[in-house]
Amino acid sequence: MDISVYRPGELTAADRAAWTSIQSKAHLQGAPELGNPFLSPEFALAVGRCRRGVRIAVVREGGEPVAFLPFQRTATGVGRAIGLGVSDAQGVVHRPGFTFDARELLKACGLAVWEFDHLVDGQTAFASAATGSFPSPVMDVDQGYDAYLAHLRARAPKFTRTTLAKERKLARDHEDVRYVHDERDPAALRTLMAWKSAQYRRTGRSDRFAQEWITRLVEQLFHTRSDSFAGVLSVLYTDGRPVAAHFGLRSERILACWFPAYDPAFSKYSPGLVLHLRMAEAAAADGIAHLDLGRGQKEYKDSLKTRELTVSEGWVTRRHPVAFGHRARRAPVRALRNTVQSRPELFEPADRLLKRMGRIRSGRT
Repeated sequence: MDISVYRPGELTAADRAAWTSIQSKAHLQGAPELGNPFLSPEFALAVGRCRRGVRIAVVREGGEPVAFLPFQRTATGVGRAIGLGVSDAQGVVHRPGFTFDARELLKACGLAVWEFDHLVDGQTAFASAATGSFPSPVMDVDQGYDAYLAHLRARAPKFTRTTLAKERKLARDHEDVRYVHDERDPAALRTLMAWKSAQYRRTGRSDRFAQEWITRLVEQLFHTRSDSFAGVLSVLYTDGRPVAAHFGLRSERILACWFPAYDPAFSKYSPGLVLHLRMAEAAAADGIAHLDLGRGQKEYKDSLKTRELTVSEGWVTRRHPVAFGHRARRAPVRALRNTVQSRPELFEPADRLLKRMGRIRSGRT
């Protein structure tokens, strides 16, 4: 096994094609999770244009590339999954039957530790390093939108009736309700990011779009398009104005949901839920197998899902003082966050406090 490490711009066209080929065949070979767009070369290269320290490990056997690991590295050898904090699928993209030693891979990459928080299923070499596993809900549409809607009606009849009734009311109250699945107007993307920033502040969360690199990344991905990958902006309009929007990433079979938001003035219509149903309908027509709603406890995800995938978080470490120090700093914070999020008696008052702080920061009482 030969392991080479490249800067993003050094990756050859042949290697990129091999990487894409592995992803396109993954669902046929029992590893559909490897087809996630967050695991694509396009996402890795886009992060590389926005962040320092991005590297890509290419594993070859007999001169042929068989596995790819994109990562970010500091000068001290601390490694993180590429786009950690915004990427919803992480791991090694590999051919069927490929096995490796995690610490040997880290050594070849010059890493003392590699941290992940959305490790996909099937990453056997990293499994023992996981400190926790979490559900990632999905909406299956591989049998068509009608089949998905029938499943939703059977599993959550009240939710389905209510959401569809609100969509009809929106159409009665406003003219020209229309849905654009793949909007190419950058102004609509700016509107979405403004809504999302306001939502983060309103709920007391950290505003991701206040970080310049995340804004640049989303804008780059919006303009990235190929047969196997695209940034997709979906918008629900009424009266010629957007009322809900979502930006996500599409591979051949998966639409990864990422940044949804809506105009609070239209909240009584639940436009975000209406938007997700329209996204599911359009994605099914495009041959998408499922929409990945991403890790995180949200009521709307529980309502829309058909099943759940599992993602994990943790650290792979070598015997190295840098690894020990990094884990000692990060572990208590992550453990506290997960404890609060998993226990309603802790999460609900914490959530109320964050929202109160958000109102204060926004100048509202």
